[in-house]
Amino acid sequence: MDISLLDRAVEEKLVTLTDVTWEQFKGIEAQLIDNRSVRLSYLSGILEIIAPIAEEHEEVKTTLGYLLEIYIRTLGIRFYGRGGYTLQAPGYASGTPDESYSIGTKKEVPDIVIEIIVTSGTINRKELYKPKQVPEIWFWKSDTIRIFRLNSSGEYEEVERSSFFPNLDPNVLLQYIAMPDQYDAVLEFEQFLREQLP
Repeated sequence: MDISLLDRAVEEKLVTLTDVTWEQFKGIEAQLIDNRSVRLSYLSGILEIIAPIAEEHEEVKTTLGYLLEIYIRTLGIRFYGRGGYTLQAPGYASGTPDESYSIGTKKEVPDIVIEIIVTSGTINRKELYKPKQVPEIWFWKSDTIRIFRLNSSGEYEEVERSSFFPNLDPNVLLQYIAMPDQYDAVLEFEQFLREQLP
């Protein structure tokens, strides 16, 4: 494994390596353990290295997380923010969502993972979470939110709304994510929700 490829990742933002063994992936991961500006995803021999994480990525991730948490709190739904911790199926897949949540009770596998896609890679990101049977994956990309629900056949199918929040229209979230000021967006969204409640 030519580690100089890791240096290229900083310049190119995304590097995809093929025919990478699980052991090689874990070696690279260990070398980058303290580098929070690099994100690794591994699926069946394909390794994606994204670096550095774009400013837009971080802003959207944080704003979407704030909005979703305001929604959950306003409705009085118990939840546990799990953040971006790595979900692995050893030897096959490793993915780190941008945010994740357990709804109702704290669970080993979160109910919802959220991915902010600024730079598209070759890995099918739904496949990263299939081994862990994550119930829902939310993708934000190019000012759209797409939600995928794990069906009874163990496949992800696109749905219009989250089964955990059937009254939450993702397009409403997009309106507030698009606002230029994050603080105002969260404040106005909270006010909007309180006006909607009986």
